[in-house]
Amino acid sequence: MVNKALNKIIKGKKILILGFGKEGQSTYITLRKYFPEQDYTISDTDISVKNNELIKDDKHLKFVLGEHYLDCLNDFDLIIKSPGISLKNLIHPISLNKITSQSDIFINLFYSQIIGITGTKGKSTTSCLIYHIIHLFTDNSVLVGNIGIPPFEKISYINKDTKIVYELSSHQLEYISSSPHISVLLNLFHEHLDYYKSFNDYQLAKFNITKYQNKNDYLIYNADDKLIEKQINKFGFKKKYFKYSLKNKVKQGCYIDKNSIKFCFNDKKEKNIYDLGEKRFLKGEHNIMNIMAAINVCKITGIPDHIIIKGVSNFKGLEHRIEYVGKYNNIYFYNDSIATIPEATTEAIKTLKKVDTIILGGYDRGIDYTDLIKFISKSSVRNLIFIDKAGKRMLNELGQYKNKNQRYFYVYNLEDAVKTAKKNTKENFICLLSPAAASYGMFKNFEQRGKIYKKLVKIV
Repeated sequence: MVNKALNKIIKGKKILILGFGKEGQSTYITLRKYFPEQDYTISDTDISVKNNELIKDDKHLKFVLGEHYLDCLNDFDLIIKSPGISLKNLIHPISLNKITSQSDIFINLFYSQIIGITGTKGKSTTSCLIYHIIHLFTDNSVLVGNIGIPPFEKISYINKDTKIVYELSSHQLEYISSSPHISVLLNLFHEHLDYYKSFNDYQLAKFNITKYQNKNDYLIYNADDKLIEKQINKFGFKKKYFKYSLKNKVKQGCYIDKNSIKFCFNDKKEKNIYDLGEKRFLKGEHNIMNIMAAINVCKITGIPDHIIIKGVSNFKGLEHRIEYVGKYNNIYFYNDSIATIPEATTEAIKTLKKVDTIILGGYDRGIDYTDLIKFISKSSVRNLIFIDKAGKRMLNELGQYKNKNQRYFYVYNLEDAVKTAKKNTKENFICLLSPAAASYGMFKNFEQRGKIYKKLVKIV
């Protein structure tokens, strides 16, 4: 089936694999497996790509590498684009029908089996929680996507009954022509403004997760997010809506009532699904929202309530998301490196409560930090440690909101940040790494930043 479907897409076309990172390599491996004699061209800014062991003996490859790697796009019939490559500054515009991606191809192949999850924040936690619950019910399930698993890598594990949980970034959604059967839209915040021409373009990319759904498909969304409601009202999508809310009762979906999560179907059948007094690892209001999104998915897919309860209670969360590292020098250290926007940092402080020291900053993408600065200036956090360009800007902006009980430190690397934290944090209180900024420049990604932080708190 896959062979025939792929053949329809690429037969008789001049193919470009645009970007040769993890997903580009996965694309190459899959296409080469099914079409061993097909000619392809690889385009990437990295000139060392042609020395990759994976392709060194392939005689059916050409390359366009280096600074001008995007100048060749109009020479091809089909461009299979990796998600990290932005096309916003192309000198020579190209036809959109030339552009596809693993996401586009994969969703077209397995649309009816896919549960797609997106949002500015919480998509990894929610995707993993959904997969965790489904996997307790059936082994015939896979987790793919932005979580770090290119979908083509799992094709051989999929049959007609496989449940596919697919975490989707805005980059993966930007050039798709179909949407998942069940789509989840968690929230919309200012993010990736270095990649898109405008915040509206970023929102439109996110909304591709539902754009191509029909009346038999499902959209699960955060009813408390005004931006999502605004876009839904604007476009009037046709599908089955399931909402969730911390603030209000919903006619169809999940809401909070007397410290319990209730599920309502057609405004008639209300049922307590999960008691929030139960012991669970996922703390904070933001995680209650993620749990409600997951419950909606599981109810739609027919997962029994007792499996949902078990799954929510024993799911331990993700590395780098309000992750407890350990107690050193009588200080509790937490790693929230995945917090790359202000809203995530605010939620981390609210969740942990006993934060005495916070490490902020990183790559500056021009995000508005006003609300975060106001929140922190009124909080009980005493020590604010800033790093890199975003940290310097936050420190400067704090000038107008100074709290006499707070101390500010600017340091040049993460090691110095940890040393400063150990010297100044109160015993039996928390030091939190929650940068509210991207990791680029100083680190490869937020994962590397988090791993280095966890090592440093043990040794410096």
